[in-house]
Amino acid sequence: MQNLKAPLSGVHVVEFEGLGPGPLAGRMLADMGARVSLICRPQRGAVNAQLSGGGDDPMRAGKDVVTLDLKQAGAVDQAMQLIAQADALIEGNRPGVMERLGLGPAACAAHNPRLVYGRMTGWGQSGPLASSAGHDLNYVALSGLLSLSAQNGARPMVPPTVVGDAGGALGLAFGMVCALYEARSSGVGRVVDGAIVDTVAMLGSLALFARAGGQLDSDTPSPFHDSPFYDVYACSDGGHISIGPLEPQFYALLLVKLGLADVDAARQYDKSSWPALKARFIALFASRPRAHWCALLEGTDVCFAPVLSLAEAAVHPHNQARGIFQTSASGVLSVAPAPRFLALRES
Repeated sequence: MQNLKAPLSGVHVVEFEGLGPGPLAGRMLADMGARVSLICRPQRGAVNAQLSGGGDDPMRAGKDVVTLDLKQAGAVDQAMQLIAQADALIEGNRPGVMERLGLGPAACAAHNPRLVYGRMTGWGQSGPLASSAGHDLNYVALSGLLSLSAQNGARPMVPPTVVGDAGGALGLAFGMVCALYEARSSGVGRVVDGAIVDTVAMLGSLALFARAGGQLDSDTPSPFHDSPFYDVYACSDGGHISIGPLEPQFYALLLVKLGLADVDAARQYDKSSWPALKARFIALFASRPRAHWCALLEGTDVCFAPVLSLAEAAVHPHNQARGIFQTSASGVLSVAPAPRFLALRES
């Protein structure tokens, strides 16, 4: 196998440590080969310490830690010396904080006109909510996507903190790489306004596509909320499985696998038949343990996966074969960088 150079090798990023999405964006860039100089406060933030349980912070992995108290004389100058030699910067403060420190985009551009200045916020650099506090859940709620987690008028489900924070981190990292690419040819940097609410809304483009076709957010039953063939089902042992054969050929195969010869596959999108068939699915899947359904359905084209805990996901054969998870000697889980890069041809 040809050894490939990390795609961001030679890129230097200065990151001002924050909470959640900013550090994750820095970690993403570091995983792709960038050298990240992490400017940290002398004292660890209360929320960071709470979320990590007092252990090592995985968001610092692969970064060079530089401890600076920016309220002390000379610390801002030290930070600016790093910025002057960097390709990019990440900060996650409320709008105006970096400017008051003397480290805003204009001040940095005076020392480094090629700098890509990444700003990670929830609400963005402008708008009525720009200076308000918020968290992952709030940004997903305002984007409209949280409402789509509610089934049959029920209360929307609180999503794991990957929809907003991690989506925002990915959006910022993508924007910064785009700006870095352009700056290398033009010699001029720019600010990347990485608002989580913007990115989450953009990631909802497929949901808007389904909505435009009347398949979401309407008064009629939705394939994604009401159909029997796109749902999570409980098993007899308390485990759960997921099925999602939206395509006719995959749905037909599911019916064969389940032995439901009396169900007409051609009526898959006959919404009047959904409630009765869903009741049959509920009873059928609840009659056997999760392992039975894995043995019958996993690896086929019925669009199936068991609902795994993180510990189970780490030892699932597919995830192990791809090396997605690593477990430390102390039992701490971490994940491999993504996406992966392969050679166009083997040498």
